[in-house]
This record gives sequence, structure tokens and C-alpha cells, in this order.
Amino acid sequence: MSQLIKIIKFNDILPEYQNTPISLLIEFHNLNRPYADYQQAQLLVGMCMDHRKHLHIPENFSYIIRTGGANLRYSEFKVSYAISVGGIKHIALIGHNNCGMVNLNSKKEQFIGGLVKQAGWTMDQAVEHFNNFAPMFEIGNAIDFVVSEAKRLRVKYPKIIVAPLFYNVDDNKLYMIEE
Repeated sequence: MSQLIKIIKFNDILPEYQNTPISLLIEFHNLNRPYADYQQAQLLVGMCMDHRKHLHIPENFSYIIRTGGANLRYSEFKVSYAISVGGIKHIALIGHNNCGMVNLNSKKEQFIGGLVKQAGWTMDQAVEHFNNFAPMFEIGNAIDFVVSEAKRLRVKYPKIIVAPLFYNVDDNKLYMIEE
């Protein structure tokens, strides 16, 4: 069972991530570490597209891929690019509470109705779209998903350090996830 670790001081960061770009990310965001100048990205952040999340980090500090639920399954070429061309050796995956990709079926009517009303789709087009794609993007529990996605990426990229993190939209802080 994974658990969240509140980060209010440097020593709250799990030892395996201390003094890494993952630690710096948390220090900038949670601990108000003064910004440094970066000419090159230090890590890749995979996080949800949700509009309620904003990271407090310096310019040029990271690549950021924003996708529903921090699901990088369909962004692997971009991940590979950040690693191979960008020289990235660390990935921070950030899930969050109240994620819209959790329990997508509960939003099915709203999703379909929104496409019909807002996008001009037919009901049949909207239903087919939801039915085809919702299973690919449903993440279940946000914490469990980000941990499983971190494990999957560790297998795919064995030399890369991947840390599952959690963003609490209620306090706008990053939490470590103890696996």
C-alpha cells in the first residue's frame, strides 16, 4: 500500500531522491528554494493536464508533458526524446487528487453532451468517441496509477530514475509517494 509523505523540510524527501533534480523540484515548489539559472532541462515532469496545478520552478528547469492523469503511455516518443536528445536522467510523475480521469464512466453523459453541445458532434459520434477512448485513459485510483506508471517506465528505461509524486490541489503542495 502506497502512502503520501508530506514535505515540509528537506529531510522529508525520501533519501533515494535527495540531491537529485527530483529533490530540487520539490524544494523549489514546496520549500521556496531560491531559483537558480538553468540553460538545460534537469528532468522530465509528467503531470496531469488539469488546470488547477501549477509548479513553482525556474525557467528551463524541466521538460513537462501534461496529459490526462499523468498517463504517459501514449507519449513515450516524447519521453524518449527528452532522454535521448535532452539528456534527461530523472522523471517525476505527478498525479493529483480529484482527477477527472478517475471514474470516467461517471462523466459519460456530461462528456457526450458536451461534445454534442460544444463541438457540434452528433450523439453517435460522441458516444463512439467516449466508448473507444475512455478505457485507454481511465486511471482508477490516482495514487495507485502514478505508482504503476512509474514502475512501468522504470522497466522501459532502466537507467532513468522515476519518482511517483502527488499534487494536492487543496494545499497546492507536492507529496512523495512511499511505494
